[in-house]
Amino acid sequence: MYQPQLISDPDKITSEWLTEVLNANNMNGTVDSFTAESIGTGQVGENVRFTLTGSGDIPQTVVGKFPSPDPVSRATGIQLQNYEREVHFYKHYQQRVEIQTPNVLFTEIDNDTHDFIILMEDLAPGVQGDQLAGCDGSDAELALVQLAQLQGPLWGDNSIIDGHIIKDASNEPDVTSDLYNSLMPGFLDRYQNRLNDQEIEMVKLVGESMPRYRDAPKIERTMIHIDYRLDNMMFGGPYPLAVVDWQSYTYGCGLNDASYFMGTSMRPDERAQHDEVLLKKYYDTLQGYDVDLSWEDCWYYYRFFAPAGLIMAVIASMIVGETDRGNDMFMVMAKGSARMSRELDAIGAIQGQ
Repeated sequence: MYQPQLISDPDKITSEWLTEVLNANNMNGTVDSFTAESIGTGQVGENVRFTLTGSGDIPQTVVGKFPSPDPVSRATGIQLQNYEREVHFYKHYQQRVEIQTPNVLFTEIDNDTHDFIILMEDLAPGVQGDQLAGCDGSDAELALVQLAQLQGPLWGDNSIIDGHIIKDASNEPDVTSDLYNSLMPGFLDRYQNRLNDQEIEMVKLVGESMPRYRDAPKIERTMIHIDYRLDNMMFGGPYPLAVVDWQSYTYGCGLNDASYFMGTSMRPDERAQHDEVLLKKYYDTLQGYDVDLSWEDCWYYYRFFAPAGLIMAVIASMIVGETDRGNDMFMVMAKGSARMSRELDAIGAIQGQ
């Protein structure tokens, strides 16, 4: 089957190339011209909306995802296999899970240069979740049900471990622990004036607990998104909720994603009031799949992974290009996750209490 060529620079996209891609997806028409604008708030990739003019069966808009133009962020994306992993997800796993994702028209990557493109349907007029504002209970429920629809189909399926994109973390060096503790001083130095004493204490307690945090989970693992938060979600438009940004997924404990989302994305006061009810929605949806998980274990590991958002904030803030919005976002994540960790006694759960 004919495949359009890989173009990884949005400035090099042409009307002819867009026509080829659309025709390869059974859209009979011609793109005569287009305009392009950057959208979204990605730290590692660049998203561009193409507004098309032409004839026949062509959409009004499509969205392309490309490598970050920032050299620091691009180097991070390459080092962490973010670009390679996301293309791999859309090629091999999108059809195996039931979470709502955008329809992809074309994706390819050069494994030597890590140039890549993902051209997909435009989710407009859907609205990107607002990480800084947080969400309420109704949006959180949508997100947790979708999360269970990602994890349920592959729960306990270790055949997805391929040793390259998805590795068995239990056989890998404890890189996260070392990375967290090496970057923590820089994080505290940069943000010390934006963190209160309790938050700074939690940053340090999590660092001390990192070895047990990595090794303790005993429940069956599944595919997890890793960066499951509002900035990576589109609400409304073609779907009630669609999840994007598949640059970090791996094989791990499903409650990591659930805790990460609630600690980083739900308004803290509402999260504290509705934790248990919302997590039960996630749990009940999982029970529709072949999942052996008790409610007691579900709640325990929800507490256990409460620091997930704090860990991401400490590490990611230090290895991507610094921006004002990025700093604000990392503070929201760190503060929400630190409060959740304190209120649910995450350190106690990590220590087996």
